[in-house]
Amino acid sequence: MSSTPAQRRSLALSRAPVPEEDERAIARFLDALWAESGVAQATLESYRRDLEGYARWREGRGGGLAGADRAALFEYFAERTREGYSPRSNSRLLSTLRAFFAHCVRRREREDDPSALIDPPKLPRSLPKALTEAQIDALLSAPDVATPLGLRDRAMFELMYACGLRVSELVNLPATGLNLRQGVLRVMGKGSKERMVPLGEEAQHWLERYLAESRPHLAGKRALAPLFLEPDGEAPTRGRFWRLVKQYAVVAGIDPRRISPHGLRHSFATHLLNRGADLRALQLLLGHSSLSTTQIYTLVAREHLQKLHAKHHPRG
Repeated sequence: MSSTPAQRRSLALSRAPVPEEDERAIARFLDALWAESGVAQATLESYRRDLEGYARWREGRGGGLAGADRAALFEYFAERTREGYSPRSNSRLLSTLRAFFAHCVRRREREDDPSALIDPPKLPRSLPKALTEAQIDALLSAPDVATPLGLRDRAMFELMYACGLRVSELVNLPATGLNLRQGVLRVMGKGSKERMVPLGEEAQHWLERYLAESRPHLAGKRALAPLFLEPDGEAPTRGRFWRLVKQYAVVAGIDPRRISPHGLRHSFATHLLNRGADLRALQLLLGHSSLSTTQIYTLVAREHLQKLHAKHHPRG
């Protein structure tokens, strides 16, 4: 399949070197961000990609990060929009640029923040896609627990649904984070914030089976840190978990297009709210820094109730 001129320009730009001065400025910003806020490595890498992309684009126009002004930022966002970048991607980029230029102003490397008066693009409201309780039961029952990997997958799915974990939290769990005696899980979330989450009897049962029957088979005689293991002794990747979710969705009779890697987390939150959970408690369980992030699930629950009313009420 042939690429478009915009795609070819974008590819060439991604391979261009970042000017040394800009590279040093980006490194100083990321070091300060990590030291001050404890930002996760994945977030730092995302910031790096955004800033390096803009620095390369500016260098091709006789500038660099140091020479950026509001007109140049407008031009860059306009070009990205023409090339098909989504509003969500541009919104994330704007957040990165605002953090970078605010850092430069604090260090007196610049007098102004050229991103300050740029409005973020309007984002469409996207509600988390939750499965029904029947679909969850089918999905959790899909792995073949007679095999080491199937038993591992059942334990992973049960734990993610029981604790509302993010995919990154699940695949990066160390074995030391699990306390079966007390029935709790210690999770390191976004921004290196730690939280304790109760396991629940069902998840604890499958974890005990996995640790007794499956993990020793996968680990052999090696003392390995990750809780969940691949046959090579490494932790599953996010991509691997994505493929497992899709694979088992087909087995469970669920349209794989209607499920996401975070589907179990979204279902955990929605089902708790549907059964009367307190929003503040849900915020703590999910590890959200702001209650407004958790409130999106109230919209999902409300939408579910409206559908039930329309389906079953005589005048619905």
